[in-house]
Amino acid sequence: MISPEQLQHIASIIGSESLNESLVAKLRGENPGVHFTYCMEDDLPNNQPVLEGEGFNLYLIDGREHCLCLTNSYENATGIVIAEVLED
Repeated sequence: MISPEQLQHIASIIGSESLNESLVAKLRGENPGVHFTYCMEDDLPNNQPVLEGEGFNLYLIDGREHCLCLTNSYENATGIVIAEVLED
């Protein structure tokens, strides 16, 4: 489970630093048990983020079954996708 407060805290960290692999590694270290994936927003077409930030969107992952899937359920969330949004 990932709480809304935990997701907000993660978003505030992302919003205050440069989004890159080093930041994602830092978040992994600070949030044991939470799976993080980093990609570009256009890798997730037709999906609605759970949280939108300046230059990034956050999606929740449900990894309880064999296949990972996006979810809107904080209770079922086991990970977070950080999707970087680039200006056109």
